[in-house]
Amino acid sequence: MATLQKIRNQAGLLIAIIIGMALVAFILGDMLKSGSSLMRSKQMEIADINGETIDYREFQRQVEELGEVYKMNTGQTALDDNTWMQLREQTFQTLVRTYVMGDVYENLGLGVTSNELADMVQGSNPHPIIQQIFRNPNTGQFDRTFLLQFLKNRDLDPSGRQRAYWMYLEDQIFNDRLQTKYNNLLSKGLYITKSEAQSSLEAKNRQVDMMYVKQTFNTIPDSLVQVTDNELKNYYEANKEDYKQGESRRIEYVSFDVVPSASDDADTKKWVEDIKQEFADAKDNAQFVNLNSDNQFEDVFFKETELKGEVAGWAFTANEGDVYGPYKEGNVWKLTKISSFENLPDSVKARHILIQPKGQADVARAQALVDSLETVVNKGANFAKLAEQYSEDKGSAVKGGDLGWFKKNQMVKPFEKACFTAKRGDVVVVQSRFGFHLIKVERVGKTTKQVQIATLDRTVEASSQTYQDFYAKASKFSSENRDAEAFKNAITEQKLNKRIAILGKSDRVVNGMQHARMLVRSAYKAEPGEILMSGEGSPIFEIGNSFIVSTLVQAKEEGYSSFEEVKARVELKVKKEKKGALLAEKMKKAKDATNTIEGLGVELKANVQEANNINFNSYSLPGSGNEPAVIGTVSKLAEGTISNPIIGKNGVYVVEVKAVKSLDDSDVDAEQMRLAQSLAYRTNYQAFQVLKDAVEIVDDRARFY
Repeated sequence: MATLQKIRNQAGLLIAIIIGMALVAFILGDMLKSGSSLMRSKQMEIADINGETIDYREFQRQVEELGEVYKMNTGQTALDDNTWMQLREQTFQTLVRTYVMGDVYENLGLGVTSNELADMVQGSNPHPIIQQIFRNPNTGQFDRTFLLQFLKNRDLDPSGRQRAYWMYLEDQIFNDRLQTKYNNLLSKGLYITKSEAQSSLEAKNRQVDMMYVKQTFNTIPDSLVQVTDNELKNYYEANKEDYKQGESRRIEYVSFDVVPSASDDADTKKWVEDIKQEFADAKDNAQFVNLNSDNQFEDVFFKETELKGEVAGWAFTANEGDVYGPYKEGNVWKLTKISSFENLPDSVKARHILIQPKGQADVARAQALVDSLETVVNKGANFAKLAEQYSEDKGSAVKGGDLGWFKKNQMVKPFEKACFTAKRGDVVVVQSRFGFHLIKVERVGKTTKQVQIATLDRTVEASSQTYQDFYAKASKFSSENRDAEAFKNAITEQKLNKRIAILGKSDRVVNGMQHARMLVRSAYKAEPGEILMSGEGSPIFEIGNSFIVSTLVQAKEEGYSSFEEVKARVELKVKKEKKGALLAEKMKKAKDATNTIEGLGVELKANVQEANNINFNSYSLPGSGNEPAVIGTVSKLAEGTISNPIIGKNGVYVVEVKAVKSLDDSDVDAEQMRLAQSLAYRTNYQAFQVLKDAVEIVDDRARFY
């Protein structure tokens, strides 16, 4: 009976354990199911700013909204990758400022009321953002009717873009107002005293002329300076902040750069040869070139001395319609045909009246006005007075439209062609990208025989077969070398050019290679020693005209560089300090022995250099660069004084003050205002930086873009 009870008790315990495990499994399963959404949420985090999580989808929504605003401001319908990158950065920095400053504004009781906002957008003195956007295109001034018209039509836009645009403007004005209030609070708490202004003025007014002898650190060989590991470690610990490092990845890679083959060159040459007769028979050379050449026809006439290359000696011995080539310049096969010969001036003197249409709807008015002006000029009206009255080229209008003498390639092409093909006294109308020009050719220079040539060119480019051949080389290399060791050995054995790159997390360009973002992202997903793999699982990255195979060599995380990593840099610093001390001792003895700056120069076999008009605010020392210790010392020395050795950034110095001059600036109030403005400007920037540095910002944008 006792045994049965014992079994029952043990069974009860066993059943309890089983039930408990089942409950745990049930709960865990439920958590994992719900946790999958939690995990997905975590995976979608693009940043964490001061404890506020930023979701990728919300961030992208804000970027796209900003993109729509940008399109409305610029009139563009599509944005390139570089613009989107800038918009993402702007959105991120806006979020950083919002979350960093939000609590600060709240704790200070700062805000913007609805009445205040309404006054800034529609009041008597609108915010600068409103004044800048709603300008009259004719006057360039803020026009309230444009603002009211926009507000009237805002809610009638079925796309909602205008309402979104207005909300964006209000948000910008709101945040700018908050920031201005905060900056005003800071500036009101700052003050420059009269005494500070007087001291600053005295320092500026005291000008020093000096002579100096300089000994650079490399005058002492490294072999004469011994350092111990303890000295290096002590320096490292004392200056650890200098060895902070950002997150980075070091890769090594081989680039299989696609270049055209001999077959590609031969095919391009044959194409040019085959089209030569068709080019020779063409009646419209400009049209033929524009339809068949890599480069467009240039409507330009050349003097014999202006032509270069193979055609220079041929063009002026050929006849109109003759074709030269094929010939090769660089990587381009060419044919050149004589279009025409003309006797043209080398320079022209002219006047003009410019009439600019205000948009497409205004073209007819501008055309009619310039035609009317042409009519009255041809009837004897004074061109100069008309130019003063009507021309919108203000630079020449005040001179009666006079442009003076000009040579070819100094004006826009339609304008230039009209001037150089006209005769003296001709009045012509021509349209350029600036508007309509009424031109009067006043004088023409010496005429010479000039030639207009039509050049058809075709660049030698790699064919699809050539691309396949280079891809095959990259594929063979990557398949045979699947780890860092094999990668390294293969480079040595095959005598390939190994390249190195240090990659930041957000880099988009690698050693000059554009659109290398995928390579960077892959480097941050890999472990040291691994071959990098693309998003498609391939070890080959196609970037521009190159196939890249790469391995991750080193991964550095944000923080402090280890002592071993920076030991060589630390050693240079410690040796520099020791060299400075040795040089200072040497120069002190030489100075005491000679007691003149000239004698010191002779003793040290060093040049005695001169620097004039040095004051406390000087940034650099002529001949030596930025040397604040030297400038600070000399600005306080009395005339005729020789300093003790000064250890600077670029060497050790002994200076002698030859003369002290005093300027007569005595406006203490102006100096006080200048210092206050400078302090306020620095404080506005530095205050935000301090607040920003005080919070934790995790930026994971590189995982998504």
